[in-house]
Amino acid sequence: MLRILDRLEETLIAALMGAATILIFVAVIHRYAFGIPLLHPYLEAIHLSWAQELCIYMFVWMAKFGAAYGVRTGIHVGVDVVISHMDGRSYHRVVLFGLLAGALFTGVIGTFGARFVWLLSGTDQVSADLELPSWIVYLAIPAGSYLMCFRFLQVAWVFARTGELPHHDAAHVEGVEQETPIAVGEPALALR
Repeated sequence: MLRILDRLEETLIAALMGAATILIFVAVIHRYAFGIPLLHPYLEAIHLSWAQELCIYMFVWMAKFGAAYGVRTGIHVGVDVVISHMDGRSYHRVVLFGLLAGALFTGVIGTFGARFVWLLSGTDQVSADLELPSWIVYLAIPAGSYLMCFRFLQVAWVFARTGELPHHDAAHVEGVEQETPIAVGEPALALR
């Protein structure tokens, strides 16, 4: 079940990022091509005034789910200068406290967001260009926050049982094989 949630999270983030990039590209090309007199009659019927609003919404949803992904994979920036010098027992307690505090915070934000969305769903408020019901747009807050809360609890559970935190190797690129690094002063041909 968790594997399905992981894949859904990654797919949603990638799809939103890709779709927003394509939409922005098309809107920019349309805007600049509109200034060309020869193309003006053909582009006049195509209205992309809604593209900026949609891209903003897609980036908000991507950011909320991306934050949850960051907790799961350990790519969030953490300041651990002080706690890295603690003894094992104190380190364990402080890290566990931090993870549970993150879960509490995101759970509270998710609850406030859910209440806001619930109240907003009883109104006729819509977005400016797309005329989407506003509650759909703001649904990103409780959905992303609750997912992030779940990810904090998931990481806390694994850390409490094993003492392991997720680590992200910034140098690793998935699908690319790592080569042996060249030592300083060693000729590059010696490794081949």
